[in-house]
Amino acid sequence: MFLPIGEKQFKFWKLRRDGLPNINIARSFNISRQAVSRALISMDKRIEDTLLEMAQANQIEVESINSERGILFGHSIPLDANGIIFVSAKHGVQVWYEHEGDCGACTRYTQCIELLWDLADEMKIKLEKTDDPTKLADELFGKLRGMA
Repeated sequence: MFLPIGEKQFKFWKLRRDGLPNINIARSFNISRQAVSRALISMDKRIEDTLLEMAQANQIEVESINSERGILFGHSIPLDANGIIFVSAKHGVQVWYEHEGDCGACTRYTQCIELLWDLADEMKIKLEKTDDPTKLADELFGKLRGMA
């Protein structure tokens, strides 16, 4: 399922995830609160459908889902690992599996660090400074699990 990153509905969804009340979103766009509410209900459904489709495609058994935050926690059957699927305004829909990696030797080190810090910023989560993506992911997803 395609998420409309540039569409107004997605902008409303992002603003709500950032903590802005519907009435303030409505004022910002000079529309009614009811129009914002309808758009958010529609967007929540699209987010949920997307997260569930990604879980199915990646053979992740769903444990919990929060469409308002754009996160799904589950367990990968083939990999026997916990996984999280999340919506990032900057990175789109992403899947991350809990794992112990040799991050220093990995060619994706920079991309992982960037992805994790960007998601923490989007979710307004403060993290301890570390150069280990595995530890950073553990802290971030632990805090996200508390929100789900």
